Amino acid sequence: MTKQEFLEYCAGRYGTSADYPFDDSFETAVLRHTDNKKWYALLMRVSRRRFLDDSDEVVDVVNLKIPLELFGAFDAFEGVYPAYHMNKRHWISVILSDVSNDLLCHLVDLSYDATRSKKKKTNQSANAPELS
Repeated sequence: MTKQEFLEYCAGRYGTSADYPFDDSFETAVLRHTDNKKWYALLMRVSRRRFLDDSDEVVDVVNLKIPLELFGAFDAFEGVYPAYHMNKRHWISVILSDVSNDLLCHLVDLSYDATRSKKKKTNQSANAPELS
């Protein structure tokens, strides 16, 4: 998947568009939830060398948050690595050109769900009628 296709997928699926919050980088994009403004994806250009490759080729990479209980389940996939430049216990890096569109879409969906607003628990006892 190309960077443009990735951005179009996110716009169509979640209604979000890229935000470019870094003054020194017009290529690094953040994708956020519309309600809580939390990041669910960080899109950047990175040298393959950052992923233990001998190539200096610059590729499009997206960092995605994965639920802790699923972390490690995607190590076996080509193009999926511990996150570059983020917490490696919660985030992964995915080289867009190295994974299937189906896998990438699944991982984005996981990240979107992992970063969505948590529903506040209501205090059931405070709302319960008094029993006499």
